[in-house]
Amino acid sequence: MTRLALLSLTLLLGTGLQASAQAAPKAPTRTVNIGLGYNPDVQFTPFYVADKLGYFAAEGLKVNYQHGYVNQLLPLLLQGKLDFVVGDPEDAIFARNQGADVKYIMTMYQKNPVTVFSLKPLNGVASLKGKTVGIPGPYGSSYHAIQALLDSADLTEGKDLTLANIGFTQQDAVRAGRVDAAVGYVNNDVVLLGKSTGQKVYTLDISGAYPMVGVGLIASGKSLTGDLAARVVRASQRGLKFTVADPARAFKLAQPVFGTAGTLEILKASTPLVTSAYTQKNGIGASNPDAWTKAVAALVKQGKLPAGARATDYYTNAFISKTLK
Repeated sequence: MTRLALLSLTLLLGTGLQASAQAAPKAPTRTVNIGLGYNPDVQFTPFYVADKLGYFAAEGLKVNYQHGYVNQLLPLLLQGKLDFVVGDPEDAIFARNQGADVKYIMTMYQKNPVTVFSLKPLNGVASLKGKTVGIPGPYGSSYHAIQALLDSADLTEGKDLTLANIGFTQQDAVRAGRVDAAVGYVNNDVVLLGKSTGQKVYTLDISGAYPMVGVGLIASGKSLTGDLAARVVRASQRGLKFTVADPARAFKLAQPVFGTAGTLEILKASTPLVTSAYTQKNGIGASNPDAWTKAVAALVKQGKLPAGARATDYYTNAFISKTLK
């Protein structure tokens, strides 16, 4: 081989190596810490997938997930030990209303999955009159949703029906007949109760009375500076998009993380909640302003928020990407 041929080959190889380097994923420039509720669970599949498929790495991020209850994770967010937390919109609302510097920036579920369910027929809200309805406790999105539902039908707790605090035993309580109905999740409790009993599970749609979005990403004010929030939201949106498009593959990718804490049936029941007519126009993960406005108005009516509270004080769509690669 002549010197000229060797030189040409060297230049060609060098150009190829340079192109390869340019095409390689970004090296992580920082670590981002995200708190996920409870324990590793199938409901967090979009976040596990975003990590497994390198969506965070593509944003120059190395992600660490920390599991725990939201009331444990939110203080860590405010202390700067976590950058983001996945929780109910009400977690952000009430924390901010008490002076915490937090904001809800991306939603997983466009429709709140909270429902009233029973093994006996439910013919509208009025059918709850005289009944005992089990709730986890006087807190969280399930409690605020049932309160709004009762208010919409002029039903009064104690006078017209009983709300029984039963912890997170809704399925067992309904199955055993300890309560007539319970408040739980359409993509979890309803699926598992139907599977375990082989019976039809009846539900009441709460969204008309309380049209709030579901669980999503909450950030501290510190995490909203610079481009960190946009990078985290973009990676998370890609995880949501992949999970909706192929739940079976997403489940397989994420299962090593959550083990037996969830089924493919639950994930398949969850994915329809992720998209809506609003997200088709405004991007997956976007919060519907109309839903937020109506839900905040319901919380004001319940006396949980001051008169004049504005939905935009608690959430933003500023970091949502309308077009994803």
